[in-house]
Order: sequence, then structure tokens, then C-alpha cells
Amino acid sequence: MDIRLKRAYDTAARSDGPRILVDRIWPRGVAREDADVVHWLKRLAPSTELRKWFNHDPDKWSEFCERYLEELQSDDAAEDLSTLRQLLDKHERITLVFAAKDTEHNNAVALRDYILSDHL
Repeated sequence: MDIRLKRAYDTAARSDGPRILVDRIWPRGVAREDADVVHWLKRLAPSTELRKWFNHDPDKWSEFCERYLEELQSDDAAEDLSTLRQLLDKHERITLVFAAKDTEHNNAVALRDYILSDHL
């Protein structure tokens, strides 16, 4: 299973596989036709409250991950997790798309780690 991460502002590549937006809000300044996103799984994004609390502060990263993983295990995320499972079963490679400037501390990184640790 190959799960890539890519900012929404980066150019899509054929090697990306299906591109899945995992943010609650569409990235500013990115036209939908340019994003080449096949699925927008909003319910896999952290809640607004959690996102604002975290504010991409690396010192809060561990606690953010814990809280975010709890949210992923809620009923709200179940349908989008099911869609993600189907995509992973069908494709050798997927790309999780996100808007955050910080490429090391964002929900796509935490979601990829969650998937790879066999929680999905």
C-alpha cells in the first residue's frame, strides 16, 4: 500500500493515483478542475475546534494526533473511512491531498500514520 501526501497547491501527477482531499474546507485559490481530486472526504478532517486549537503548533503535535484519532473513530467519520478503505483495496497507490503549509504536522500525515498502523 503506497499512500502519498501532497499539498493541494502542488501540481497533480499521473503517478499520484486517486487524489483524495482530506480537509474540511476547500483550499483557497485552487480551482476544482485544477485540483484533480476524485474524492473529497470532509469527515476525515479534524473538527474545526481541534484544527483551531492545534494551529499547526509542533509542540502540540502528539496531543493533536491523539485527539484526531479519537475523532476518526467516531460515527461521523465512519462513512468516509469506508470509502477510503474501498479506495485502498482497489488501488496500489493513493494520494492524500491537504492545504496546510506545514508538510510534517498536518492531518494528512496523522491520517496516513493511522492507516499504516493497521487501524483502518
